[in-house]
Parts: sequence; structure tokens; C-alpha cells
Amino acid sequence: MTSPALSPPATGLAPSPAEPLRHQVLAALAQHRMATTSQLRGMLRPDGTRQLLSRVLNKLRSDGFVDCTVLSDAHRSRTHAWYLTPEAARLTRDLPVLRGRPPYPITSTTAASLKTPHTLTVVRAHLPFASDARRLGHEHGPWDWTPEVSHPIGEGERLVADAVMHYTVVDGEHRRKLRAFVEVDRSTMSSERLAVKLIEYARLFQYEVQPVGRRRPAATGPAWLRWYPVFPRVLFVLTGASRARLGDRISDLQAMVAQHPLVTALAREVRLGAAVLEDIEQHCPSGSVWVPLVGGKSRPWTDL
Repeated sequence: MTSPALSPPATGLAPSPAEPLRHQVLAALAQHRMATTSQLRGMLRPDGTRQLLSRVLNKLRSDGFVDCTVLSDAHRSRTHAWYLTPEAARLTRDLPVLRGRPPYPITSTTAASLKTPHTLTVVRAHLPFASDARRLGHEHGPWDWTPEVSHPIGEGERLVADAVMHYTVVDGEHRRKLRAFVEVDRSTMSSERLAVKLIEYARLFQYEVQPVGRRRPAATGPAWLRWYPVFPRVLFVLTGASRARLGDRISDLQAMVAQHPLVTALAREVRLGAAVLEDIEQHCPSGSVWVPLVGGKSRPWTDL
């Protein structure tokens, strides 16, 4: 099969309608690993019709660039989760918006079925931020949310954030650039394992790479400075359980901040917060739905 050339996708606040939608769909699936038709519509054409995205996806599927898995939920039996084929993954790996990012493609039905619940929930967490940014005139689009970002934390171990978010608050001539590590919790792991994630972020905050080959290694500064001018905030987005159970999980995160010395030190320098996914969908991420992990009243994520 002869592969058509792909043009670079738009990289602004929202994808440009001038850019072929089929190219934007391929880039979005390369970026986010997997998405439903409605999620792609929310990312790429929030004012467009579902039929528009469906036509593009069906044509890409007939051309051998995307495939899909049907969600098993009986109430959503006609919902399809789309992902790239190996051919499309190869074509998109050098797109400008994806350069320098390790590929984690989902390119088989088996892989898709295993990753569907978590991957789609991470995409679901992204969409309220994108919608809120459009409403407020801020900057946050499909390429400002990078899933599965990995960083070393020492002793051969790595921290893998569910996503790294870049978000620019625009207030007249003022531009405030914010970044956040986002952890999406579907209540499938124990509350203790969730809270331990804070220790990993504390280790990343303190981790310094030592030069090789010196008898008395000199510190080179925190490793995270290679990627971020300031350490991103850490946001936990919780779903998949009763309101009471989610409240308990947030309390356990707060207890980790209060009790673990490394996490306590992190909290003195880094904003930490948690919110329920359904709350940020209903009230917007800029609503007062984020619980500071150091304690205090709920507030917008930008004010943690």
C-alpha cells in the first residue's frame, strides 16, 4: 500500500480547520494512544458534528490507518475506541508535535482491550481542561496534554505520570504558564498504593544526576530542570467509586503529605491537589472543586 504524505498538524490553541482533519485525527491518536469518536470531536472539532468525525474515521479505517475496539459496556455497545495501526504509527512518529516523545502506540486489538479503560479515562480528564480553556480564552489544546511521561528518580527506577499538562492562563496582556503532572485514579488500586505515588514525586523533586567518572561527584542540580523551569504541580483526578470512598482516598493523600518527611518537603514547594473527575466535568476545572493536599478549602486548580 502506498502511504500518503502527512502534513504537520496545527500546534496552536485549537487545531486549524485549514489543516486536513484526517491528519489531525492521526496526530491526536498518536498523542493520546486511543480515543472515542466523541472524545476526538471534543478535542479537534468541538463545534462540528459527530457524523463529520465518523466519516473521517471510517475512511481512515478503510485505508488501513486506524482500527477500533468496541467498548464492552452494555449501555455503550456502539461506542468505538480508536487507535492507530502499525503503519499509521510509523507515519506519525516524526510529526513535529510528537518529536522527542517516546512512542507508546496501541496497535492491536489485544493491547487496545487491555488499555482501554485507563487510557480513555485519561483522555476524559483532559477534555474539561480543553473546554474550560476555550471558554476562558486560555491556551490548552490537544498537544498540551502528553500521556505517560517517564522520568528517572534514582536507583534505576522511573516515575511514569499519567499525563503532563501545559496550560497558559491569558489575562489581557498577562500570560501565566502553568504545568501539572496529572494522576488519574479509577479506584482500581489500593488507597495506600495511590498515596505512595506522592513519594515518587518527592523523589523526582530531589533527584540529582551525578556526573560520571569523578572521584568526588559534584551535584548538577535537580534532574527535573532538564524539562521544566519550575516543578509542575501534582493533580490527582479520582473516579470509579462512591463519593464517600473517593473522599477517603483524598484523605489518605493528605495523610501522606502530613506524615512522610519527603512528601512534606515537596508540599512546601509544590502545589498538590485532588478532585473528583465528575466534579471537574460538571463545574469545570476552574471551579472550586480541588482539595489542597496540605489542607484547606476547595478552590480552582490554578489557585492551589
